[in-house]
Amino acid sequence: MTRITASVTVPALLAAALGIVTLTLPRLALAQASPFLTGATALESNMLAWLTPVAVILVMALGAMAMANRISWGWCIGAILGIAIAFGAPQIVSWVRGMFGV
Repeated sequence: MTRITASVTVPALLAAALGIVTLTLPRLALAQASPFLTGATALESNMLAWLTPVAVILVMALGAMAMANRISWGWCIGAILGIAIAFGAPQIVSWVRGMFGV
């Protein structure tokens, strides 16, 4: 009696399955969002949520101190620049990235 052997062995099937899985994984990985970008976006939104009432109170305090003539105008200019940098950070970053072609 002749014995018929299978031309495809179990290790060959496992290698083929592993190859198919390996070739499809990069597509799955590219579909995910960057964890750094997600964290940076969350940090930015949290900081803006905290800075909004602080900036309003700061402007009110600076206005009251300016009306009472109890503040140096350098502090007012510094506060205005700080608020502009804090709330304009996304635009500043995109402008700098555009300058360097990133």
